[in-house]
Parts: sequence; C-alpha cells; structure tokens
Amino acid sequence: MFRWKNKAVTSHLLPTYSRVDLAFERGEGVWLITAAGERYLDFTSGVAVNALGHTHPHMVKALTEQVAKLWHVSNLYRIPEGERLADRLCAATFADTVFFQNSGTEAIECAIKMARKYQSASGKPERYRIITFEGAFHGRTLAALAATGNKKYLDGFGPPMPGFDQLPFNDIEAVKKAIGPETAAILIEPVMGEGGVRVVPHNFLRALRKLCDDNGLLLMFDEIQTGVGRTGDLFAYQHTGVEPDIMTIAKAIGAGFPVGACLATTEASKGMTAGTHGSTFGGNQLAMAAGNAVMDVVNDRAFLDNVKNSGLLLKQKLAELKDRHAGVIAEVRGEGLLMGLKMVPPAGEMVDELRGEKMITVAAGDNVVRLLPPLIINEAEITESVARIDRACTKLAQNHARAAKEKVAS
Repeated sequence: MFRWKNKAVTSHLLPTYSRVDLAFERGEGVWLITAAGERYLDFTSGVAVNALGHTHPHMVKALTEQVAKLWHVSNLYRIPEGERLADRLCAATFADTVFFQNSGTEAIECAIKMARKYQSASGKPERYRIITFEGAFHGRTLAALAATGNKKYLDGFGPPMPGFDQLPFNDIEAVKKAIGPETAAILIEPVMGEGGVRVVPHNFLRALRKLCDDNGLLLMFDEIQTGVGRTGDLFAYQHTGVEPDIMTIAKAIGAGFPVGACLATTEASKGMTAGTHGSTFGGNQLAMAAGNAVMDVVNDRAFLDNVKNSGLLLKQKLAELKDRHAGVIAEVRGEGLLMGLKMVPPAGEMVDELRGEKMITVAAGDNVVRLLPPLIINEAEITESVARIDRACTKLAQNHARAAKEKVAS
C-alpha cells in the first residue's frame, strides 16, 4: 500500500473507475488467465474491443513486424499504411474519406466538427445544433458528454456545451418538431449499446434519412460499438437499408490497439480543409498495422457469416434460458454478438454471479447485462457460456427466494 499526502491508497491511478479486484496476466482466444492460472471466459472483450480475442496470431505477426520497422512519424508526412486502410474502409462502405484518431470519443469530436463545418461551407453557418437521443452514449469529452446528455455523466462539470437536442428514442414526430433553422445534423447509434442494447427499428432510421434529405441535414451513425463485424455485417447500417453521411468507428478496428476513425462522403466532409482538424498520434504506423490486420480477418463474408450464425445460436440458447428463468431474465436483446439480457434483479448482481462462474460481462443501462464475446468464439464456447449463465441464474433465483423468506420470517 502506498501513502500519499497522508492518505492510504492502493494505487496512484485516478479513482474514476470502480475496478474489480481481479487482474489478468495473459489471454488465449476467448479466455483470460490470471497469474494464478484461473481461466475466465471473456464476454466483455475489453468492452467490444477485442474482436479477434486475445493474442490472435495474425495480429501478433502484424504488430511484431511493424514494431521492428517504424512506430510513428506524425501526419506531417505520408503514411502509406494509413492510406491503404482508408482505401479499404471506403471500398467496403458508403464513405469517400477517412480521418484516423485514437479513440471513439475523438471520432465523435471529428464528426461534430465536420457536421458544423459542412453547414458553414454550405453557406449556413447558423446551423450548428445536432439532434441526439435519450439513452445514447457518445463518449466522455465535454462535447461528447453534451451529445450524450446523461445527467449522471454531466454532473459537476459546469454548463453542458451548447448545440445538442436530446429527444425520446424512436419518436419521429418529436424529431420533426425539433428540426429548426439552427439544426445541422442527427446523430444516432444503430444499436444503443451502453443504453441497454436497444436495437433501433429500421423504419425509424429510414425516416431519419428522409428528414435529413428533405431538410439539408447530415445523418451521422455512431458505430463505435456495433462496427467492424459485431452485428454480423461489417457495419450495422449495412443491413438497415440506410446509409449515413458520416460514421464514427473505433473499438474493434484496432482489436485492442487504440484506433478510431471518422468516415464520410465527399460532400459531408467538404468543409474539412487543411488545418481544420488534426491528431498527433492518430493514424500512426502501429495503429494502421493493427487496423489493416483486423480488416484482413474481419472483412471476409465467410467470417461475417460465422459471426451471424454464432449470434443466432447464442440468441436461441439465451431465449431458452429466459423461458427457464423468467424470474431472472426479462428479455433477450441484440444483434449478432452484441447481446443483452434485461434483468429482473439488478444487473450488477448478475455480473457478480457470472464472475463467480469465471465469466466476465459488463452492465449497461436499462438494467441490462451486455454479452460481448470475441467474434472468433466457437459453438463449444457458446455452449459453455450458456451453461455458466444458467448456473448464475439459478443462484440468483435461490438468493432472492431465500431473502424473501427471511423478510417474511422477520
């Protein structure tokens, strides 16, 4: 234990996380292993980051080779590896241009600036406001927090950055009423991960697209959690029938190495000229080696079909669990390998019980437990995960039944 300024602390890390007293020494595929050799089934994936699991051989090879050559030169010079990754992302999506950063929050900042700059470059500088939705999560910078609009995250940081209008989820009439002469864009996640794994209805996204087209607005999709294979397509928008003008990605594109990106059409990005945006570390050689290695594996129809099939198998097995444990699981949500269990008891209790079963998960809003396995998970590992969830449900039900009896007895 350290002593600092006369206070007993266990670490000099800023205490902004309530960390679980659990540390891992190494990983293998979908498994995390402690120094004592305990093996945990990883259904958090670094919060949807470790798309290829742990120590994937192609990732190890790509990064090891790049480390031996060149790490960083800055964006003052050409970075061919970044040009290649941008080409690949544009070829696979609606986009014409890409800006690389280090995180999802930075990608959101770029998207906000791009939307405002687009309107200014179009002769409408008064258009700067962005419509967002209640329950969303877009990051932790002051602008991203304002876009998110969650009072819990905003508390104590002074007045929120102006320019954002939070509206009820899936209420198209509210969106129509909110659009005014200062509106620049609409920002939404196709699946609200942090907000409780809520899948946005495709007809709502189509209605948003039409409103944007009719009113000269940009449609922006936050695919930081859903992107790069998580839902069974390379990006979630690709099975909605709706294309955005701007899209933010991060998490899985680096598979553990910090990479974020803002993708856009030529028209949407027309205001972002030389000097309007930058990043010291964004798009450096190591990050681009990671991103290209991920694309080598994930941008393959056979791989994505396997993710889709794995997601269907997991969802089917979870639905069977819900039927057996109706007093514990209220609803199964999600797409692909972004699944959520809406709980009857507090979600945190389920996270704790699953950790006791040597399986790590992460809670979300709306009393949901998120299940985010690496995309490489196989059928046997899915079956094993469901067995552990089954045991955790049984224990939770027994604990609550016991507590109810004790309450009656007292």
